[in-house]
Amino acid sequence: MSLNPRLTDWQGRVVWLVGASTGIGRALGVALHARGATVVVSARSAAPLQAFVAQHPGSHAAPLDVTDREACASTAEALVAQLGGLDLVLSCAGTYQPMHATQFDLDVMLRHQQINVAGALNLIGAVMPSLLAQAQTGRGGHLSLVASVAGYRALPNALAYGHTKAALIHLAQSLHLDLSPRQLGVSLINPGFVDTPLTAQNGFTMPALQTPEQAAAAILHGWAQGDFEIHFPHRFSRVLKALGLLPTGSYEWLVRRATGLQ
Repeated sequence: MSLNPRLTDWQGRVVWLVGASTGIGRALGVALHARGATVVVSARSAAPLQAFVAQHPGSHAAPLDVTDREACASTAEALVAQLGGLDLVLSCAGTYQPMHATQFDLDVMLRHQQINVAGALNLIGAVMPSLLAQAQTGRGGHLSLVASVAGYRALPNALAYGHTKAALIHLAQSLHLDLSPRQLGVSLINPGFVDTPLTAQNGFTMPALQTPEQAAAAILHGWAQGDFEIHFPHRFSRVLKALGLLPTGSYEWLVRRATGLQ
């Protein structure tokens, strides 16, 4: 059963990808531009955005720090005025630094909160008025949040990261509950390991590692199916879902045994 309007025809659709300088966001920008979408790419660093625009004529660059609430609002307002609306907004900006509780760093913890959670809230607050207005006219719209399978349940070295992704999972669920009756799509993207500059920090072999292009293909497929949760690769994400049903003691024993991390 489709929980969202299916997104299959991208020709002429206005798509704002926030967190698109590298990785999944950039790969989605490339794929959507090839399908005829008007793509707007945002991130803190302007140079990669300008390079994207140079390589993809008709796209737009909008440098943005998602922790700046006023900048999010003013950028959203300017894009709506310039492009006439937003058909899909992707919140993909995030940070990741491995951390174990024995190396607890409050500054790092709070930085994850500010970027991964508050940044998503700033973006949602900036685009919600225009999405609701579009819904009233019948145009609709779609909001997509990139969380992670790390938000399902605690994983080693994910002390700073995992709880922020768990927050995004709950946030997306609540948004879908409220917005789906208004024909506004909300999707939750929970990737496994994807080869990006952030995951390059991991000092272990990452199971079922995917390229950003593979991740983008999985997301496009999920949008086309009208899925709410888009998780991948299934051979990895389904295992984590199943493990999440175990009692705490059994779960922790299996995770420690599988990873060798204490």
